[in-house]
This record gives sequence, C-alpha cells and structure tokens, in this order.
Amino acid sequence: MIHKIRFIQTTGTVPYENLALEEHLFDRVRPGEVILYLWQNRRTVVIGRNQNAWRECRVERLEEDGGFLARRRSGGGAVFHDLGNLNFTFAAWDEDYDPDRQFGVVIRALAALGVSAQKSGRNDICVGEQKISGNAFQHRGGKSCHHGTLLIDADMAALGRYLNPPADKLQSKGVSSVQSRVANLRDFCPGVTVEEVRRLLRESFAKTYGLPIVEIRPQELDRQAVDKLAQTYASWAWRLGQPIPFTHQLSRRYPWGGIQLQLRVDRGRVEEAAAFSDALGADFISALPGALGGCVYSPEALAGAVEALPAAGEADRTMARDIAALIREILTQGEGEV
Repeated sequence: MIHKIRFIQTTGTVPYENLALEEHLFDRVRPGEVILYLWQNRRTVVIGRNQNAWRECRVERLEEDGGFLARRRSGGGAVFHDLGNLNFTFAAWDEDYDPDRQFGVVIRALAALGVSAQKSGRNDICVGEQKISGNAFQHRGGKSCHHGTLLIDADMAALGRYLNPPADKLQSKGVSSVQSRVANLRDFCPGVTVEEVRRLLRESFAKTYGLPIVEIRPQELDRQAVDKLAQTYASWAWRLGQPIPFTHQLSRRYPWGGIQLQLRVDRGRVEEAAAFSDALGADFISALPGALGGCVYSPEALAGAVEALPAAGEADRTMARDIAALIREILTQGEGEV
C-alpha cells in the first residue's frame, strides 16, 4: 500500500548524470512509496538498451554539433531530447507500480492546460493522431521504473537531423518521416512553458495519489554511487559497443518492434551473436545472444534455443514465437547470408 510519494527534479542537463541519478533512485526506492523524478537533457539522442546506435542515430553529426549519444537500461526506441523536452520517471516496488495511474498523472497535468490527451498503444501519449510523449519501462529485483519524454517546445528540425529510424519502422506506422508523427505541446497550447508543465506534473502527482509530496533532499543521495554510474553511462563501451563482424543477419519488423540478429558462424556453429531491437521487452532481447551463441547453425537448433528462453509474460512469448518463426523461415530458404 502506498503511504508516501516523493519528488525530485534536477537542473543539470548532461544525460549521463541524469540517467545515473534515475538508476540510483530506482535502486533506493522503498516499499510503500512512489518516486517522481523530473529532468532535462540538452541536445541528446537516447537509444534503448538493445538498439544498434549506428543504425538508429547519425552519431557523427550529433557529436560534431556538441550533442550526446546516450543509452538507457530500458527497452524501446530512440528519442531526441533538448531543453524544449521534459523527462519524467516513476519508480516503485512492483506491488505499488501502476502504469495506468502513472500515465494518468501526465494526462491529468495536460488536461489542466486544456489539452485532451490519451494513452496510445503500450507506450505513447497522443493528442489526436500525434505523439507528444514516448515511454519505456524497466523491471528488476521486484521494482519497476516507468520513464518518458514530454515534447513541449522541442526542435523538430534537430530531431530529424539526428534520428535515423529504419525505413521499415516508418512504413509500419504509415508515415513518411520521423518528424511527421510527433508534435510539440505548444502546437496545442501556445505559450506553454517547461516550468509550467513541471509545476502541473507535480500538482497532478499529489492529486492522483492523494498524498502530500515529500521532497528528496540532495544530502539523501549517495553522490559517489551516482558519479560511478554516470561514468558507466558515459563510457564508449556502454553507449556504442561494437556490432560483431557478422556473417549472417536476419531482420524483420513486427507489431511489438523490430528485431535484427547478427550471427558469426564458423564450422557450422554460432561463435558469436548479437541482437538489436526497439522492443519494450528489454530483458528477453538481451538474453538472445547468450542463447544463440554456441548453437549448431541450423534452423531448428537456433529456433529451439529462442523458444527455450524464459518468458516473463505473453509479450515475451509472442516475441519468442515470432523470432523462432523468422529463423526457421529465413535459414530454411538460405536467405540468412549477407
């Protein structure tokens, strides 16, 4: 039962520091409480845990312009942050975690501006057909984290300049460019400011949970732990990694997201595997390389390894079925070689 709601906002705009603080709050949230954290990044592309950075973002262009490429620990797709965007994070133990209630905090705040918004699909908030907020989720150790963006007055030209979504992703959503599907809150509420939205989210948080807000004070944070996490988020290995030198690649897009498998095969066995996806089921996707590595390179062996992976729910089972079917289809036809 929730007996306390806690709130913190930051003024720093470096993504590695903000993501580190988010993880620290997630690790430290106590049973019976919900934390709301508000934060902003300057000129940043944030990709999901299992995405191929080079495929999703024009990395060189972003860094030449003084921007940041960051990778979060949750699944989902790439998003662009600047100071016209406000990010929010909810953290709670699983028994206190309620995505509908958390989405309700944001939707209620928007309603206070006279903007009628609604949740769309699993992870978007839209006004009409246009997306103003994308969300992602993380579950670990009996706790859950729900975070999202809220486009208020973001630079849409920059969004198109740095994001490089695969063409099949755009086609699956029936649009011709990454900019055409998203909109700023200012398009529906001229003159609105980030500070106003920040205030309304805080007020909506208290009203939705019916409890007074307890501020998280800076001295409550373990700065040494946060700084160590920030170093990991800023590291080249975490942000960019290195796609394996592959000999085989399989890719396809499904309603749950896209999947790209890379396999390095030697003497009839998979020596190394990599998996990239914008699916929200980050843990399942992350388990694929370990399951496929060492397998005999045959459709049934590889598909069976995928089907044998533990599934946390129906979404994971759907991914397993689809990926196994893709492996059987492509490898049986001999189309997996690049």
